[in-house]
Amino acid sequence: MTARLPLFPLGSVLFPGLVLPLHIFEERYRALARDLLALSEDAPRHFGVVAIRDGYEVAPSGPGAPDGGATAGFGPDLGKALYQVGCIADAASLREKEGGGYEMVATGTARFRLRSVDATGPYLVGEIEELPELPGEGAGPLTAEVERAFRTYQKQLAGAQERTLSTAQELPGQPSVLSYLVAAATVAEVPVKQELLEAPDAATRLAEELKLLRRETAVIGRLPSLPAVELTRQPTNRN
Repeated sequence: MTARLPLFPLGSVLFPGLVLPLHIFEERYRALARDLLALSEDAPRHFGVVAIRDGYEVAPSGPGAPDGGATAGFGPDLGKALYQVGCIADAASLREKEGGGYEMVATGTARFRLRSVDATGPYLVGEIEELPELPGEGAGPLTAEVERAFRTYQKQLAGAQERTLSTAQELPGQPSVLSYLVAAATVAEVPVKQELLEAPDAATRLAEELKLLRRETAVIGRLPSLPAVELTRQPTNRN
């Protein structure tokens, strides 16, 4: 079963259960925010976040920059510019700022596959198909292994950042929830995180994360510094 959903392409990957703060200033996404605010109070304010494979999160601006409308910055082939698996986001908090623009805090809820994209309006709208959450074979034992590997990785990460690791955060025992938390919190490039998002089930995702965590833990001591990472919150995106 498919549905139509406004799209918000970003230079990062959103996972179910993770928090996404947004500062919205481009006109195409202001239009999206206005349409979300215009919905009735009991209607879900849902939109789709897809990672950009080839293009720019913020459209080129200034003298001589083309006005590409909804597709600005993405190039002529949206099928190649955007990854085809994304995450439905629920705008729990959305407000207009003084002087223009909007501030939003959204939460990822479920994965979807992008079937087609409509670029005729002020912002992209996708025909999407929600993807099922499957545990996969062996998810239970993998959950314990990944939790241990992730805690070791956190300690190494804290050491590379020359900071003290705070009191151990309790990690979720549900395989799918843990798999998304680890995927979001691990320092990795967008293509790696996108592969984790696209994994067919939690067991496959956890198995890939176990290999990733062990590999990164082994080399992390040789890196001079690493960016700080929060477990449940994406860095604030300016479109």
